[in-house]
Amino acid sequence: MEFIKEIFTSKLFWGFVMGFTLCVLSLYSHFKTKMELKRLKGHLSDKLEIEAEKLTQMKGEIEGLKGENENLRMKVTSGRIQNDKLDLERELEIYARAEKAMNINAPGFAGAWERAKEAAMDELIEEERGKSMPRRIFRRLFTKTDAAFDASEALPEHSTTSGSSTNGSEKSQQPQN
Repeated sequence: MEFIKEIFTSKLFWGFVMGFTLCVLSLYSHFKTKMELKRLKGHLSDKLEIEAEKLTQMKGEIEGLKGENENLRMKVTSGRIQNDKLDLERELEIYARAEKAMNINAPGFAGAWERAKEAAMDELIEEERGKSMPRRIFRRLFTKTDAAFDASEALPEHSTTSGSSTNGSEKSQQPQN
């Protein structure tokens, strides 16, 4: 018993116990850090795979958008988009004026429709040449914005009641009251 008592009271024994304890704690910490590093490497590889997939997807989208952009640029430089819009707007204006004149002059008559359409086209050509004020601008500025739009406001004035019309057949087609 004396031997055991001497071992427990020895400074060498307590130094060994403390060293062994610190070595065990150090090994535990080392393995814990090693496992954490393995987990973080796994997360990093997963993240890199996801980012690589997204990057290839984005590159594909960018290539598609570049092709579409090039097509649109070619259309714009050729002037097709602007000309189509202007042509459609111009034709719509012609039909609106011709319809208005047709409803007032002779509803349901095809010949009158064609003459009214030609008269509206002539008016529009004169406006484009700068010989008369564009009525569509004034109509947009001075008409009401509600749904009850009176179509007679948009009608050219010389084709309905004016005595100074250029075509004598328009006078004879006005409705008799």
